[in-house]
Amino acid sequence: MGGCSKRAVAKGVKSNLLLILMIIAMAVGIGMGWGLRFVEPKLTKRDIFYLRFPGDILLQMLKMLILPLIVSSLVSAMASLDLQESGRIGLRAIVYYITTTLFAVIMGIILVLSIKPGDHGDKDSITRSGKSKVVNTADALLDLIRVSFPDNLIEACFQKKITDQIPIEKPEPTTMDPENLTAITMYTYNITNETEEVSEEPQQYEPKVVTKPGMNVLGLVVFSLFFGCIISRMKEKGRILAEFFEALNDATMQLITLVIWYSPIGVLFLIAAKMVEMDDPEVVFTQLGLYCVTVIVGLIIHGYIVLPIIYFIATRKNPYRFIYGMVQAIVTALATASSSATLPVTMNCLEHNNNVDLRVAKFIAPIGATINMDGTALYEAVASIFIAQINGIALSIGQVITVSVTATAAAIGAAGVPQAGLVTMVIVLTAVGLPTEDVTVILAVDWFLDRCRTSVNVLGDALGAGIVYGLSRKELAKMDANKTKENGHTEKKHAITSVNIANGDVTVNGIHNASYLGDESTNL
Repeated sequence: MGGCSKRAVAKGVKSNLLLILMIIAMAVGIGMGWGLRFVEPKLTKRDIFYLRFPGDILLQMLKMLILPLIVSSLVSAMASLDLQESGRIGLRAIVYYITTTLFAVIMGIILVLSIKPGDHGDKDSITRSGKSKVVNTADALLDLIRVSFPDNLIEACFQKKITDQIPIEKPEPTTMDPENLTAITMYTYNITNETEEVSEEPQQYEPKVVTKPGMNVLGLVVFSLFFGCIISRMKEKGRILAEFFEALNDATMQLITLVIWYSPIGVLFLIAAKMVEMDDPEVVFTQLGLYCVTVIVGLIIHGYIVLPIIYFIATRKNPYRFIYGMVQAIVTALATASSSATLPVTMNCLEHNNNVDLRVAKFIAPIGATINMDGTALYEAVASIFIAQINGIALSIGQVITVSVTATAAAIGAAGVPQAGLVTMVIVLTAVGLPTEDVTVILAVDWFLDRCRTSVNVLGDALGAGIVYGLSRKELAKMDANKTKENGHTEKKHAITSVNIANGDVTVNGIHNASYLGDESTNL
């Protein structure tokens, strides 16, 4: 009996070895990082740079796989799906994304208006660090459309075009020699100078489309979707392309498996380095503690209560068993703070741990990592109202609704990279007339909350793939049946590979079948 239990334990450890290693790595990273904070002499920036190096290697490997994974998975998925059925699957995904993002925003607004973190404590003690980026709301929303259609596909792999606000230089004031002025002109000259000194005009900006470094993930997603649709419509002519991208996807997934086994080492050093470089965490979390609590409570409720309920209603399956299969991706998201970098791990967990149909996983996961940002939407709703509270500004119902709508749109436009939500946060603040420079208030804790909301983003993507798979079983079965029927028809069509007619006997594929009156021998 004892031998059986030992074998069962050994089997359980073996099947969950990677997950166990990830959890151990995260715990050791936190402990090691916190301990190194008290080492004398203090670690320098160079020391932290070296400490982070194994983690940087993990990030680079994950980012290296984003491009081949997104393109190959989306193109092969669209090429293998029937266009009519894939349209239904895509519609379910879009409905899920919009619904859950709105739920997240509403949850954040309810919590921040109930807890009111900005109305507690000493508001003057909250430090402001850095400068906020100047963002125009209309330009930012138009950029979302602009990056969806890149003018150069190769350039989209490492650059994207966005609108930047260029300050307009004010013309130099005209100088006059006071000695040559009459009394009246002199009086006017003095008054003009006094007025210019008292009232300074606000800085004006003009929009300019500039090229910024960074992969244009949204543009690649849009191209891959359309390209896959065209291959699907080409039928037999597009088969060779479909097989190429399918093979590329298989090869990429095998590379991902190799990287994933290295991920515990990278996660350990990423977390340790981040713990060491924190500036006075006790003071920071004392100042912004209630704000952090509000965001984290909202993320927990949304990610581990609301989304699982939606999953259970849609699939009638245990959502927490599904979440258990995604723990590795959640931990990777906590370490990297990037849903795009976590995408390879997410795909691996969906396919191998939760047995989601590969066609759905390849179709839903890359799109979700690009546009489905539940955690970011909740965070932006909480942060914008928190900034209003610390400034003593009471938002009207209309402004709260504006926050919810703008936060939802801004979350969709947020890139799946660390701290991208800070840029889109300025859009939300601008929409309701809040001071954009106060975005620097939350910079001190954003690195921490960024990791928390990224893990919820990844969890939302995964549960979305599970829900779409559960609701699309009939369509997938129908596609399988049609594919089997087509393959059977093709086999039947090409079943006659050789016909030999000689002396009145007919031989088909080497089998004597019938007689034929003729004196010619023919091979087909």
